[in-house]
Amino acid sequence: MATRNKPGPAPKPPLREQEICGAKYLRNFTELLRPLHEHHDCPNRDLHYDEFVAYLLLYFFTPVLTSMRGLQQASNFESLQRKLGLPRFSLGSFSEAGQVFDPELLTPIIAELDAQLSPLLADGRLKNVPRQPTLVDGSWLKALPRMVWALWQDDQHRAAKLHLQYCLATGAPVRATITDGQCSEIETLTQNLEANRLYVLDRGYAKYDLMRDIVAAGSSFLVRLPKNRSWEVVEQLPLDQAAIDCGVTQQALVRLGSEKRSTTGERLFQLVEVHGWSEREGNQTLLLATDLVDLPVDVVVDLYRWRWQIELFFRWFKKVLAADRPLSLSQNGLTIVMYCALIASQLVVLWTGRKPTKRTYEMICFYFAGWVGEEELARHIASLPPAKQG
Repeated sequence: MATRNKPGPAPKPPLREQEICGAKYLRNFTELLRPLHEHHDCPNRDLHYDEFVAYLLLYFFTPVLTSMRGLQQASNFESLQRKLGLPRFSLGSFSEAGQVFDPELLTPIIAELDAQLSPLLADGRLKNVPRQPTLVDGSWLKALPRMVWALWQDDQHRAAKLHLQYCLATGAPVRATITDGQCSEIETLTQNLEANRLYVLDRGYAKYDLMRDIVAAGSSFLVRLPKNRSWEVVEQLPLDQAAIDCGVTQQALVRLGSEKRSTTGERLFQLVEVHGWSEREGNQTLLLATDLVDLPVDVVVDLYRWRWQIELFFRWFKKVLAADRPLSLSQNGLTIVMYCALIASQLVVLWTGRKPTKRTYEMICFYFAGWVGEEELARHIASLPPAKQG
């Protein structure tokens, strides 16, 4: 019996052309990428920005593609070149592309896809919320020791950080930023504030300067306060039955901060105290504050409860979509990869009308791998239960 001379796992078998069959699902989307075609640093470049992004999206939807080398091998398939109009590329040109293309040119595409998404929100009460509820949080992404920019613990423990803004209504991301693992989440959010949003924040974001900046940007906030925060009660508000059913023990109009450290002077905020609101929190008491003083107290509680949707998205993003694989070692390249992963998540919502789940994502991947047909995929999507939140 012949033995292998080299240690380690056996090499993967060559990729077969028939293993990539769902490229036409991306064909319509490539029209959105067309404006990227002229963005390049050199007129002699063979791999253009729109083609680079199309290959990354193909990577996320094709389970047999697990590396840059696999993508490079797939670029030689004539059927793929014909269906998507993509050229073959070398490993060197693909690696270099991640360092020279501008990631921020993808943000208008993310915004355009977000505008196409239908609301998945099933709770009619939230239709009256005056601003778009947007969940905010950060999550670490694994990095290799060679990624010297990804500062975290030490030279052997490096990490990047994904700062995400997630639209509660559509169940999809709307904005993301990639930084080193030590970068402040508060500073990153401050630099990326938008108008007409209701930012739903955990207690790590409970800083008075951030609250003031959010209000100044024409947005609102709902934040969990640490128990050591101070405030001045201006008026105690009566609790209705809906508030009592939510576990609310106190509702008041307050001035946040002390005389030495406050938010926006005499501005009033709604403070809600809720006790034992979930099994996860146990018997803890939560303090929630928002500048929307007229927002119903039960909506305040439910908005913060739905903040866990962004944690579920991070799990989908890293465990199911496997978007934390370091396809690029540069910060610029990793940002492009992350943006493409966010676009892939938006496409799943757009194609299915549901938040992305493991089972549906698997069916889409089976379709791209040629294991199921288009009719079978359509039947699966039609059989999904109605969208619901919470």
